[in-house]
Amino acid sequence: MPQVPQRLDASAVRAWCGFALRALGRAREEIDAINVYPVADGDTGTNLYLTVESATAAVEAVFAGHAALAGGKEAPGGPEALDGREALDGHEAVPGQVVSPGRVPEGPALADAVHAMAHGALIGARGNSGTILAQLLRGMAQVLAADSDATHTDGQGLRLALRRAADSARQAVVHPVEGTVLTVASAAADAASGAEGDCGAVARAAYEGARAALAATPGQLAVLERAGVVDAGGRGLVAVLGALVETFTGEAPAAAAVPVLAGHARVRADSEATGLHARVDAAVTEPLGELGEVGECADGTPAPEEGGPAFEVIYLLEAEDAAVARLRDRLDALGDSLVVVGGDGLWNVHVHVDDAGAAVEAGVEAGRPYRIRITHFGLDDAHTTGAGSRPVRERVERAVVAVVPGEGLAGLYAEAGATTVLARPGEPPASGELVEAVRRAHAREVVLLPNDAELRHTAAAAAEQARTEGVRVALIPTRSAVQGIAALAVHEPGRRFDEDVVAMTSAAGATRYAEVEVAERQSWTMAGICQAGDILGLIEGDVAVIGSDVTATAEAVLNRMLAAGGEMVTLVLGDEAPDTIAAHLESRVRESYLAVDTVVYRGGRQGALLLIGVE
Repeated sequence: MPQVPQRLDASAVRAWCGFALRALGRAREEIDAINVYPVADGDTGTNLYLTVESATAAVEAVFAGHAALAGGKEAPGGPEALDGREALDGHEAVPGQVVSPGRVPEGPALADAVHAMAHGALIGARGNSGTILAQLLRGMAQVLAADSDATHTDGQGLRLALRRAADSARQAVVHPVEGTVLTVASAAADAASGAEGDCGAVARAAYEGARAALAATPGQLAVLERAGVVDAGGRGLVAVLGALVETFTGEAPAAAAVPVLAGHARVRADSEATGLHARVDAAVTEPLGELGEVGECADGTPAPEEGGPAFEVIYLLEAEDAAVARLRDRLDALGDSLVVVGGDGLWNVHVHVDDAGAAVEAGVEAGRPYRIRITHFGLDDAHTTGAGSRPVRERVERAVVAVVPGEGLAGLYAEAGATTVLARPGEPPASGELVEAVRRAHAREVVLLPNDAELRHTAAAAAEQARTEGVRVALIPTRSAVQGIAALAVHEPGRRFDEDVVAMTSAAGATRYAEVEVAERQSWTMAGICQAGDILGLIEGDVAVIGSDVTATAEAVLNRMLAAGGEMVTLVLGDEAPDTIAAHLESRVRESYLAVDTVVYRGGRQGALLLIGVE
């Protein structure tokens, strides 16, 4: 029997993260399969896994930093780590996973570890359930880190932390209902409050309370009862609490003891082909029936009416508490499934809306949103069509995934049906973010638009990874967001895939692109020497005009582009562009270029003052 801790310290936090990541990796597909409502896109298990993966990485960074300060080595007798990486299917080990927690005599403070865990979960939270889990961990951290000098806590401290976690998560959901992960969390805290003994006893009581509450969720949400499944988010929380038991006892709760399907009989997780998977398949390949009659969502929020919101919008937000209170009210009026978690100036916002742009604009008014992710549920999604017109686990046939440079364009692309990845100035997305976006699109065929010449190789790597997962991916090497707009304008999902890709590639290739920006430093260019603060007009990536006035420079660039002909001018304005520039350029086009149309979009904080496209 490996040595295990009987108190919660930094090493125990590290072990818990590792065990939770492994447990969610193993249960991911099962949890995805029972994710039937409010959006039957089968991603709750994956979202929870990615959230805990981010928390784990943050805790590992704390330990790495402590080891570096100690001379680059673990303390004598430190934790043994397993090689490899915990994959989404849960068959490999977690890097840095603690096999014998509690053997390190010296290490980071408990406060540092729990703060890192909560912060990592907050910035990496995915979906409703992941966002709520992040708030649960934040609530625990508020208690466990109250004494910054404490090296550990006991059973009483863990009881208080679980109570704060459940209460803070419930407060974060604007319209909490029962039969969800919130119910499971509250039951865990209630059971823990009556437990006597050390951390192991408290963790075991919380786990058993959560497991019993999970089995009861179908009786609280009619949609779960009809599908014959328990709440997916609650199932994930039970896995996380099971990992907490393993941390303190050295033994994982038997998988067979966790009910994953419920109805009139409890079904156990160690089923054979005729057991769990057979019943899961039956549940997720039959329409759910009259979904419009259900009054609650499986994520802890009220259910949408039939024909509900078409977009999921998630972003991190830097804002003051007062601004966030106003944001909650505004987003609540725009849509449903609203969850806002965080504090101390950093928040994670999740909402389902019809107007994705308005949801992002609300964040801009409240503070500084970033890492914006907008997902289109699809016209045939159960969330948007109500009664079961489509098998809930079926993928859409085709989707577009696009990298966009600003919040305004993210909303524009999403309204056109694309799944977007926001690229902030100086922070290009990694291939992993693009792969995740392809997964979120949940389609058999995906057209990928990098919209930046420097992202071509990153996008190619992401496309290759997605292909290994069975997705047919075509990469169109768009070099600007205006080329992506042109490609998206001719996209027709009903066409043959190859024909659609050819048409989109042709439209993008026929669009010349330019941008107007401010020079950051003195440098040599094809148009001469520029000084810091000069206005640069770049055509196809090369500096063509150097000026001192934004509007005059933009007009010069536009004249050069239209000299070669064109039928359509697209202008995408950045936040810092002059208010009058669009009207001036539109007037110039009308007066000088007959039969050329102009369309103007607001791009938000996109880096460039102005993007120009000429088709």
